[in-house]
Amino acid sequence: MTSLIRKNASGHAADGDANLLINEVVGVPGGIGESARQRRAAAYDSFLRGLLPARDGVALLAVGGLGRRQCAPYSDLDLVLVHAGVPGTDELAASVWYPIWDAGLRLDHSVRTVAEALSVAQDDVKVALGLLDARLVVGDQALADALISTAADHWRRTAVRHLPGLREVTTSRWQTHGELAFLLEGDLKEAAGGLRDVGLLRAISAAGITDALRPAVRAAHLRLLDTRDALHQQVGRRVDRLVAQEGDGVAALLGLEDRDALLRRVAGDARTVSHALDDAFRAADRLRSGRSRGGNGRPARRPVARDVVEHDGELVLARTAIGARPDPSLSLRVAAASATTRIPIARATCEWLAAYCPPLPAPWPAEARAALITLLGAGAGLVPAWETCDRYGLVDGWLPEWTRLRSLPQHNPVHRFTLDRHLVQTAHEASRHAREVERPDLLLLGALLHDIGKGLPGDHSTVGVPVAQAVATRVGLPAPEVELIGSLVRLHLLLPDVATRRDLADPVTIASVAEAVGDTGTLDLLHALVRADAAATGPAAWSDWKGRLVAELVARVRTALDTGVLPEPPAPDPELLAGPLPVIHLTGDRVSVAAADRRGLLATVAGCLALHRLEVISADASAVDGRALVECRVQPRYGLPPDPVPLRADLRRAVAGDVSVTQRLRGRALASRGGGAAPRVVWHREAATGAVLLELRAADAAGLLYRVAGALDEAGALVRAARISTLGADVVDAFYLVGGWPDDATRARLEAAVLAAV
Repeated sequence: MTSLIRKNASGHAADGDANLLINEVVGVPGGIGESARQRRAAAYDSFLRGLLPARDGVALLAVGGLGRRQCAPYSDLDLVLVHAGVPGTDELAASVWYPIWDAGLRLDHSVRTVAEALSVAQDDVKVALGLLDARLVVGDQALADALISTAADHWRRTAVRHLPGLREVTTSRWQTHGELAFLLEGDLKEAAGGLRDVGLLRAISAAGITDALRPAVRAAHLRLLDTRDALHQQVGRRVDRLVAQEGDGVAALLGLEDRDALLRRVAGDARTVSHALDDAFRAADRLRSGRSRGGNGRPARRPVARDVVEHDGELVLARTAIGARPDPSLSLRVAAASATTRIPIARATCEWLAAYCPPLPAPWPAEARAALITLLGAGAGLVPAWETCDRYGLVDGWLPEWTRLRSLPQHNPVHRFTLDRHLVQTAHEASRHAREVERPDLLLLGALLHDIGKGLPGDHSTVGVPVAQAVATRVGLPAPEVELIGSLVRLHLLLPDVATRRDLADPVTIASVAEAVGDTGTLDLLHALVRADAAATGPAAWSDWKGRLVAELVARVRTALDTGVLPEPPAPDPELLAGPLPVIHLTGDRVSVAAADRRGLLATVAGCLALHRLEVISADASAVDGRALVECRVQPRYGLPPDPVPLRADLRRAVAGDVSVTQRLRGRALASRGGGAAPRVVWHREAATGAVLLELRAADAAGLLYRVAGALDEAGALVRAARISTLGADVVDAFYLVGGWPDDATRARLEAAVLAAV
């Protein structure tokens, strides 16, 4: 048998020989699905039975996937050799383990008596959980039954006491691996909502605490197992992380359209598992701690809202609500009560509402509309309440559009959530700004709907407008408010796009934003929505400098809307206009340089900053009284600010025309060029005062501004200002070129120069 296997340096079969194991040694079949997993388990059982001779007082037990007969194509084997103190056990164990290793299998093994196994299980909850899956493969049936039944009984008696510690370990695992539902490359086993969590549900059910393995959970579990089967088969080895490059192949094996369809299915199943586990842990908490009891010894009932009472730590319907014909707003009112009190809704209540609550009429009654706004504005209680209602199909009754949005992946790496969760999270973040706007209700609804156009063909800010307005109309808003919701959806990217890509000192910039926004009320709503959207997207979507730029834009537009007068561009720093040249100021996130009037100063300064690992956020170049001025806003590229002494020295030498500095800049810049999709140049006419706008969309790379500004200078263009907007691995760099609209030949020449520099 061992001659069939190539060994690595450690004496075990190499990973690449796993197919040899399956096809020639053990005869384990491949395939996807429950029947294939059962066949694999039977093949492993047959292989293992041939390794252990018949002997009283010895039993070979399978735990883990083999114990459950849920073997993936490249599963590990988890085995326990149980004995009754018979002599020669170590030699017997070696006769079992070494053929398994020789076959190229990964093996987790132990040799224990029944008493030893139970003792370890008492101290180690992971071992206790493993024994719940124990199954006899070969050997002494009575010995195996004694361990399996005693371990199960011990778990039932001690589970409530062990679960708090297990929950801490589980929470730590979640923090390490993240939430499977929202990861583009999640670990199917270890991430929250994955297969490991199904094991916890199985253990909680085995303890009799609650029925954690409901039909929806069982179905989700089987689909996650199928996905892991397909992943193993696609990759050809044991792997649990659903990496992006394997997504389409795994989807094809599962009969799904593409990777997005696969991610949506995995996300839905993971959320089902996560919700069930939250519910199971709460049941354990109630059982362990107990709740306040009434005079009859039963849990007390406390009214919390109309038709809603708290019972044993959960929200249930009042008896009068169940007896009468429910009004259509009942499910929304229950959800709002849960969100505001942060008390979960009982599972039976959700099931009853899903079965018996009538659909909402169009337009909604005022009570339903008020309940929705209360739900959206509840803060931290919104997300768990919404998620609970979504698991039972209640949200589809409120918003039929939610079916299209549910678990839709967002492939931009700055996004940490699927689309539906992002929308709910944005509403949660918007509630923090509710007191800053005149209409907090419209802010909350606009936050929930701002990205509703994603997943449809076209620009989501445009195609989402009629969808959002249809929802607002159905909810019962009057026509002017419906129009305003449409404006929030259409303009929700306006402020950050302009703030990071345009010259805020240019009156044309301010005038265009003021015209688009129309009034200060809408401006305030957009400002609040921008901050909420960024916070819900993730930390990479926002920064202090971006916040300052947006706030500066809002202040300038507000002045224009209030007074009708466009603010004057700020005057240059007077210190740059006095004293001997060159003048170099390093102040916080600003770098200012004045030198003898010459072309190319912007490129030189940008290159020096790149050399010292500083990213330029914005740059302004001008000529005043024979002096060339460049003022930049910067941030450290890798988090640590550079040493100002060598930076100042390099700037001084570079602006003086030191060739050695220029050579260092060129070498470093060329070495750091980025890759990715082909870059693109877009021209904007009448977007600036006395200038045209050239917008470069390309992969981010250190020194990009230096190279492009230098190329434009060599091509004869005069750059007045530059704005750099980084979006994950890409940038949108806007260059203000002094002069009128260039002819076709000039535009083609400048485009070619820019693209060659990239």
